[in-house]
Amino acid sequence: MKLLIVDKGGLALDLAIRAQRDGHEVKHFVRQDARTLNIGKGMVERVPDFRPWLRWADLIFASENTMYLRELDAARAEGMLVIAASQDSALWEIDREAGMALFRKHKVPVPEYQMFNDYDKAIAYVKKENRRFVSKPCGSDDKSLSYVAKTPADLIYMLERWKKAGKLKGTFILQEFVGGVEMAVGGWFGPGGFNIGWCENFEFKKLMDGDKGVATGEQGTVVRYVRRSKLAEKVLAPLEPALEKAGYVGYIDVNCIIDDKGDPWPLEFTMRPGWPTFNIQQALHEGDCVEWMRDLAMGKDARAACLDTIALGVVLSVPDYPYSRLTGKDVAGIPIYGLTPSLWRHTHACEMMFADAPLEIDGEIVTTPMPATAGDYVLVMSSSGATVREAKLRAYRRLDRLTVPNSPMYRTDIGDRLAKQLPLIQARGFATGMLFSRTPGRR
Repeated sequence: MKLLIVDKGGLALDLAIRAQRDGHEVKHFVRQDARTLNIGKGMVERVPDFRPWLRWADLIFASENTMYLRELDAARAEGMLVIAASQDSALWEIDREAGMALFRKHKVPVPEYQMFNDYDKAIAYVKKENRRFVSKPCGSDDKSLSYVAKTPADLIYMLERWKKAGKLKGTFILQEFVGGVEMAVGGWFGPGGFNIGWCENFEFKKLMDGDKGVATGEQGTVVRYVRRSKLAEKVLAPLEPALEKAGYVGYIDVNCIIDDKGDPWPLEFTMRPGWPTFNIQQALHEGDCVEWMRDLAMGKDARAACLDTIALGVVLSVPDYPYSRLTGKDVAGIPIYGLTPSLWRHTHACEMMFADAPLEIDGEIVTTPMPATAGDYVLVMSSSGATVREAKLRAYRRLDRLTVPNSPMYRTDIGDRLAKQLPLIQARGFATGMLFSRTPGRR
């Protein structure tokens, strides 16, 4: 099969490599800038423009939903098989107000919120209400402008700080704080509806152990596919008519807070593959890594998802992550030692390339092309198991086999908080049957 990957930021290198391994022809378009210059170099065929290859492709896969949607919509209208958001459906994620309105239209309750495009008005609103809120940017604004307040006072401080720094580029939302356990659920949707297998997932978003430090998106995630999911029934299945009307083909995910009463509160959409969630899902996708997506786009369910097995992934990065783009530190060409063929199955290349580096072969040090860094967000290591703890131990054993001579970084506690959180939500009927460990209370 001929696979064209439209990949603004180089997120889908792992898919390109796996598709090649499964015998497919791959053209990988990455929007070129200083950060993406070396991603995939020597590993896959990169093309400078995806447009000449649209009619060449048997399947077109887009990694994100902020650029090139007009061209992809046109390709879909011509009958090409496209896994991507449309211009309309992408707004459900990018425009938070549009997303919340869609939930309400389909009778899915959401936390109360207010939209703002002025920091002074937002500050006055917080002072008036005098309670906790969560501040989130709309559109593609800097995600560092997200903030979960502990008190009204610290939120006012952050709003004043952002105002002084001139951070406001568009609208933002102040959403009522809801306490509880954060859990997400997603599914793969096409002309035939949802594929069998709801993807329940738990993200670990902060840089450091114990959920400390800066929010980076995700440092690791725990996922599993299940046939039945209470969370999906509450927040995702009601949206099927809207997805069908939009002609959506691809992955949709809803992140929620489950409160102490057992009510799920949707926070936001993901109208695209999640990163690193999509990489970790590969540990649970059986068979060819591309053919099941072609079937999805054609309205067929290949039933490629392995149900009820837990997969876990950990992000490995190098300094100055997550600030290399600001510091300008050279993070390309650092060798990654220890990537044996058996370990490659579980290693998901992110910002990687082939580069010349010293390597010992048959007792002699030679300089040879080998896997290396092409940025600070290097790879995701995945594993699977019957329990969270089993999957976690396997993932970290695999990471221990790697040597990266530039102070590699990763969290060492991915999955741990589920030891306490799973019993809380399972008492309310969520994530049923998911085990943290075979021995109750063991971490």
